[in-house]
Amino acid sequence: MARISSLTALFLITICYISVTTSAFAPRDYYDALQKSILFFEGQRSGPLPRSQRLNWRGDSGLSDGSSYHVDLVGGYYDAGDNVKFGLPMAFTTTMLAWSVIEFGSSMHDQVSNAKAAVRWGSDYLLKAAATPGTLYVQVGEPNLDHQCWERPEDMDTPRNVYKVSTQNPGSDVAAETAAALAAASIVFKDSDPSYSSKLLHTAIQVFDFADKHRGSYSDSLNSVVCPFYCSYSGYQDELLWGAAWIHKASGDSSYLSYIQSNGHILGAEEDDFSFSWDDKKAGTKVLLAKDFLQDRVADFQVYKAHADNFICSFIPGANDYQAQYTPGGLLFKQSDSNLQYVTTTSFLLLAYAKYLGKNGDITSCGSSIITSKKLISVARQQVDYILGDNPAKMSYMVGFGNKYPQRIHHRGSSLPSVHTHPSRIGCKDGFQYLNSGSPNPNVLVGAILGGPDSGDQFSDDRNNYRQSEPATYINAPFVGAAAFFSAYNERY
Repeated sequence: MARISSLTALFLITICYISVTTSAFAPRDYYDALQKSILFFEGQRSGPLPRSQRLNWRGDSGLSDGSSYHVDLVGGYYDAGDNVKFGLPMAFTTTMLAWSVIEFGSSMHDQVSNAKAAVRWGSDYLLKAAATPGTLYVQVGEPNLDHQCWERPEDMDTPRNVYKVSTQNPGSDVAAETAAALAAASIVFKDSDPSYSSKLLHTAIQVFDFADKHRGSYSDSLNSVVCPFYCSYSGYQDELLWGAAWIHKASGDSSYLSYIQSNGHILGAEEDDFSFSWDDKKAGTKVLLAKDFLQDRVADFQVYKAHADNFICSFIPGANDYQAQYTPGGLLFKQSDSNLQYVTTTSFLLLAYAKYLGKNGDITSCGSSIITSKKLISVARQQVDYILGDNPAKMSYMVGFGNKYPQRIHHRGSSLPSVHTHPSRIGCKDGFQYLNSGSPNPNVLVGAILGGPDSGDQFSDDRNNYRQSEPATYINAPFVGAAAFFSAYNERY
């Protein structure tokens, strides 16, 4: 019998998993996942919590953020398991939550109001951050000192330093992403709250103008406090194109179409990139602009369909341009550090593109392979199902979903006793006993999607293994749209 290489075996296993034609879950399961994926954001809230707060183990926090700098920066989201408010991932989270509502809000059933509330919690804060002309506040908290403590956000006593970009110290990446978030949010609220929508769009235009006129990376202006945490490795060009695309979509202003046409070349429009994240927006921009060609036949954007096709084809086993890596269990694998962030963003783009293709019966050409929207949905569904528990470990990587999910997640508020059950303050160093404990987290951060398993489908349910066990807002945000899609998708294929 002929022997096959381990690489060939892995490829064949992957093909087997990706070609699965039935789902382990029903629409009601995806609805449950949708509901929980939105609920997660309530656990990440900073500021005074509203009466409608449902994750009631959390309390008010960060109530004086910005006050020592004479600016109101109360609110927003903690990005992950720490107590810092990082502007770049928060803005990307808001953009992706908004895009989820824009594309899949009609499939969200009674959860659309909760999804909009999650968008608004982010956009309200970003409006505050952009309130001073020529300045954008991009961070609250000193991350190096924050990471020396393990304490609840309600107790934190580490410095709440405020960091900004300005005309003298530019940050085109974080500013253009903030503009994208505000513009996308303006679309979400256009009908339900037109005055708020108008304010969002007006601010988005101002912030984008600031980003474009004063070009530079915020990593250069604020190196020691944003790197290595959320360093802008991809540069700022991708965010400028992304921000212009969203303002074009929100405003219909032809000047942004002209901007995209005249600046696309130098901003990376002709570059293919095979990941989409809080740092690199190129693939997302290509898919977003391809929509204008696919649905509205805007000829100027035909080139973006070609690049979007290249991105999509890279994930389809057997396609000419296939280059993605998958685990033996069929999970898309990009890197060992918080890998599921790439899985959720890719799944979202596959489904959005499938929707755009399906409107007019278009297809994706991957060399000699013809890929239909149905195939894209199948690939995305396999990734979503893996996250929810259809994987070799039979474990859901969404906390609170299914019968088996991680119990020891890397998250301060979840791992420490709630302020409601333990009102006494737990000091900076005192919290480490909970970090190092083998006991399950006392507070369930329902809906949190974690970093996920390694390249061999192995997962360590260990609070100290932050690469695998830490949740993040930008992991969840694209998943909201994906879960919404499948909660309303009844076809068995």
